[in-house]
Amino acid sequence: MSDVPSPTIPATLTDVARLAGVSPATVSRILNGSAKVADAKRAAVLAAIAQMNFAPNQMARGLKQGRSMTIGIVVQDISSPFFDETLRGVDAGLKATGYTSVIVSGHWDAQEEAERIRLLLARKVDGIILLAGRLSDEAVRQFAGHCPIVSTGRDLRTGNAIGFKIDNEYGAYMAARHLIELGHERIAFVTGPASSSDANERLAGYRRALHEAGLDSDPALIVAGDFHEASGLLAVAQLLERRTGYTAVFAANDLSAYGVRLGLYRRGIRVPEDISLIGFDDLPGSSYTAPPLSTVRQPLYELGRIATGALLSLLKGEPAYRDVPPLELVVRETTRQRR
Repeated sequence: MSDVPSPTIPATLTDVARLAGVSPATVSRILNGSAKVADAKRAAVLAAIAQMNFAPNQMARGLKQGRSMTIGIVVQDISSPFFDETLRGVDAGLKATGYTSVIVSGHWDAQEEAERIRLLLARKVDGIILLAGRLSDEAVRQFAGHCPIVSTGRDLRTGNAIGFKIDNEYGAYMAARHLIELGHERIAFVTGPASSSDANERLAGYRRALHEAGLDSDPALIVAGDFHEASGLLAVAQLLERRTGYTAVFAANDLSAYGVRLGLYRRGIRVPEDISLIGFDDLPGSSYTAPPLSTVRQPLYELGRIATGALLSLLKGEPAYRDVPPLELVVRETTRQRR
């Protein structure tokens, strides 16, 4: 005989009604709270629900209300731990709501994002969560004319479209200021893609910290990156080719910092004994690098939950709040006092 248990057939609303000795319509009214029902009947129905472990069919209920009970989620890179952490927050926010999610990827391309949103709209999703991306605010507003949209990475609030944005400039300022306070004056910076507003704001924060400390922003210390590990690895090679001295590296995100760490290791340069290193994001793996990475913590999980809560509020016609937890400097073992 197989050790696999036989699947049980889910109880139906009719099964509950039969056990409770009431009509299916009475069970439906109790579940929906749409009308008053005698206490004895309510007690009988609730007892039958508990005994049969009955779970209402949210999809069927949603269709009756003109909804698909489906939320579309647009990410940019499904394989990225950055988006994985945010998706965990979205998943937690949808738990026990009856909504399911459909996840698609925009691959950091505005045209592809638009195509994916049109696909989700064709599937009759009730709302969309757009995680970062390249679409313009105006395009998001136009799509929000079809269903509510909540987006991260942009400051937006208009009708059916709400955006949540962290203070990238200040986060980068904190990271660069940390290095300056440790005595570092020659700080290399590995940027993100020039087309990314987040990357440009982090570069601005780095430059502000240098300016306030009376330090020059040397163009030779700024290396173009793309938020991926390989660009951090290549940045180390470029810095060595330029033969410009530096005692610390600020990578615009943690993935780039991982690449920088590997590039330094391959050349026998110790972190933090020879070079201090700091990133931005605080991805789950950053606590386990060797040594653990100093970084700026983005509330990625919390942002996913907040975005989901805002979308659910829009779907209910309720006010959607945009309070986002602040960024936090996380000092670990890759930064130290300059000697």
